[in-house]
Amino acid sequence: MDEDRQKPGSHHPHIESLVETEVEQWARYAMRVPRTSFFLAICVIGALLTALSLTLHILPWWTVVGVTGILIIPLIASVLRKHHVWTRRMALTTITVLTTGLLISVFYLVVALFHHTESALSLFRDAILLWTTNVLIFAVWYWEVDQGGPLKRHAGVPEAPDLLFPQMISDISYWQNWHPAFVDYLFLAFNTSTAFSPTDTAALSQRIKVLMMTQSSISLVVVAVIAARAINIA
Repeated sequence: MDEDRQKPGSHHPHIESLVETEVEQWARYAMRVPRTSFFLAICVIGALLTALSLTLHILPWWTVVGVTGILIIPLIASVLRKHHVWTRRMALTTITVLTTGLLISVFYLVVALFHHTESALSLFRDAILLWTTNVLIFAVWYWEVDQGGPLKRHAGVPEAPDLLFPQMISDISYWQNWHPAFVDYLFLAFNTSTAFSPTDTAALSQRIKVLMMTQSSISLVVVAVIAARAINIA
């Protein structure tokens, strides 16, 4: 007992080795996370926002490409360097910036409807682009937020689930070790935009419910713009 009192740091090497082992495990799993769909979705979102009419841009169209590139480059670098904390931070920052761009463009779409700054064909085209962007952005949100993010899901140390997929409560043995992939979140986002609800997947956490309400509201506004223009309300 006296020896332990004289050497309070005697257990520190053991703790440090555990921390190093955990860091190594996280780094190993960081490279296994399938991020191809994520990066592809981000690039498509940037392209869709760039393709919008000039009246829906608060800044020149090329700034969307520039901002997307500025955000993606450090994100890729953090993935390659296995900095999982910075990877998550950069991913959330990128999605937040793109979501802000989407909201601004939707606002200008409504302005264009009432001020007749666009033709009916251009308005319809922009509405379709924004609706598609809405689906992709929130698919990325769900993929990045659910259970603490993709890294924790693939490392086998997930947080409490934000979404309850039907496979997670299925009695069929085939689905026992099932984990949601990006396409599952894309399907969820598509259903939320079309049906204004998650359909077969239950929203459990408050943050997911807020995201779904936001997505449904954006989709509703875009659809309302198309309907209003079609029946000449505005």
